Amino acid sequence: MTDDPRHPPYLDLAPARSASGTVGLPGSKSISNRVLLLSALAEGTTRLTGLLDSDDTRVMLAALRKLGVSIAPGARADEVLVEGSGRFRTDQADLFMGNAGTAIRPLTAALAMLGGNYSLHGVPRMHERPIGDLVDALRMLGAQVAYQAKEGYPPLSIGRGQLDLTRPVKVNGSVSSQFLTALLLAAPLATRAAGRDFVIEVEGELISKPYVDMTLNLMRRFGVTVARDDWRRFLVPAHSVYRSPGHMPVEGDASSASYFLALGAIGGGPVRVTGVGRDSIQGDVAFAETLRAMGARVEMGLDWIETQGARVADGERLKSFDADFNLIPDAAMTAAVLALYADGPCRLRNIGSWRVKETDRIHAMQTELSKLGAGVQATSDSLTVTPPPAWKPAEIATWDDHRMAMCFSLAAFGPVGLRILDPGCVSKTFPTYFDVYAGLVGS
Repeated sequence: MTDDPRHPPYLDLAPARSASGTVGLPGSKSISNRVLLLSALAEGTTRLTGLLDSDDTRVMLAALRKLGVSIAPGARADEVLVEGSGRFRTDQADLFMGNAGTAIRPLTAALAMLGGNYSLHGVPRMHERPIGDLVDALRMLGAQVAYQAKEGYPPLSIGRGQLDLTRPVKVNGSVSSQFLTALLLAAPLATRAAGRDFVIEVEGELISKPYVDMTLNLMRRFGVTVARDDWRRFLVPAHSVYRSPGHMPVEGDASSASYFLALGAIGGGPVRVTGVGRDSIQGDVAFAETLRAMGARVEMGLDWIETQGARVADGERLKSFDADFNLIPDAAMTAAVLALYADGPCRLRNIGSWRVKETDRIHAMQTELSKLGAGVQATSDSLTVTPPPAWKPAEIATWDDHRMAMCFSLAAFGPVGLRILDPGCVSKTFPTYFDVYAGLVGS
């Protein structure tokens, strides 16, 4: 690490040979931001435990406080008490959303359905991430949402619309499942005011279905059950009201688990993660099956997963794959780096959503994997990685993307060292990632 521990420009990783140990996972980002909003909109006080402390959750917490929501610290460092009231306590606010898609999208929907005088903006990359499909759906509903710069992208302003629930709201599902999630989470605000069912129809192929399933699961825990007709039509009943479940524990982050489970698969193991297991509501636990298909031994308990696998530093290899990763796009990045250690080319299909994440992840992955000597071919929605015939030392750019930094730490199991640029970008979801990583790997 460099001399300034607060803002190190790079982190050098020596070649690693083994990995073993146990990791207690931080809370899920996706669950944390969903339950923060649900708690704010529910009747009663909710005690959230296991809440993730990261840039994205701090953005949501700050926004909710500006909207008048009372949020107090609990008895533990990962605990807060959210006093809900069924709506926000102010009808005007200027909200900075950073680069947190899990915050800006559901808040946009909720504020548009309530109406008021709001503005939402973020970092420059946020203003490059599409939100037009959600805005189109909200405008169809009668909400008043305007773009402040480029059409289809934040920043946004929200006024007072006149909601009409007499016809279904249509939303495109092929770019991001967060647009549908945003409408679902906010729908009870409209049904309560209008006394009508809220019907959403999905146009196009819905991607990342497990994340929508997570949303429906969490809504049920707060008292609202959504009727689903396949993945095409969703009905939120009239007069739906969120009610606090009292205590809401947050699972460990299954996406973050993928890096450590991968360590077990390439560093011999065993590596165990705790806080998430076979009964998880997160789709990314399915990444364990990807590792199993690549030859790793995987065991699961109620709230833990453990992997053991090859010693790639000793020349052992993982099995190559050709797989559809539409359901687990975040964990798919981990698989792309594991392809460096496969016994042949690996193909990741149906990952078009990577293009509109924190960066264009298909382009970023192609660029950085190529630096290490891998052969990489990209299309609009796929990536094919051929393991390097000869590894090259490299400086890995992280593109201001936390997952680029974390997944490329796995490249340290090659025969050359590497440098991770801007390692601090992991603060978006896992500020202590590299400290935890260092406690597991051996040279």
